[in-house]
Amino acid sequence: MTMTVQTQRDKLPAVPKRVDPHERRTLLADALMRVAAQRGLTDVSLRHVAAEAGVTAGMVQHYFRTKDEMMVFALGAVRDRVEQRLAVDPAMQDGSSRRRVEALLEQLLPLDEERTLEAHVGLAFQAYAAVKPEIAAELRADTERMRHGLAEWIADAGKVDDPRRAATALLSLVEGLALHVLGQHFTVDEARATLHAHLDLVI
Repeated sequence: MTMTVQTQRDKLPAVPKRVDPHERRTLLADALMRVAAQRGLTDVSLRHVAAEAGVTAGMVQHYFRTKDEMMVFALGAVRDRVEQRLAVDPAMQDGSSRRRVEALLEQLLPLDEERTLEAHVGLAFQAYAAVKPEIAAELRADTERMRHGLAEWIADAGKVDDPRRAATALLSLVEGLALHVLGQHFTVDEARATLHAHLDLVI
């Protein structure tokens, strides 16, 4: 009897593994970022992303109907990565306004392999957004959120008269520093030292 029961169990169909759509989209977005860092977004296709992710082009199209839809999701994935790193940064939990500003801005500099990849992708998004209004709107919204948060922390420090203008200057400085580090014009240490020197002036 035991043998018979075991044989019947063996014939039962395997339970299909449940796929988390968000997790799958995130994996594809990661593949997109790697391709974008190498080729730029204008040359990225669903086929390139599929090859990088090791899946079929049909699977990519199952989760993203268009390239632009995939771009918007990937932009959100970069934002999520930054927020996740900040969430575990002690400076964001009990640090001063200065430490919070510093922590946020250093996430935007290519100080390690992960942030270097994100910086390459960020530059590619800026170029792509020039002709894609939907992508441009996402980038503007992200910039405004960061500027608003920075301005609040700068205002708390009470060192400058116009916190919003100071936040704008800091974001512009970091973007320029990131560009020069990626181009190997400045070293990572030079970029960080320049950022800290400017922070001394405003917060």
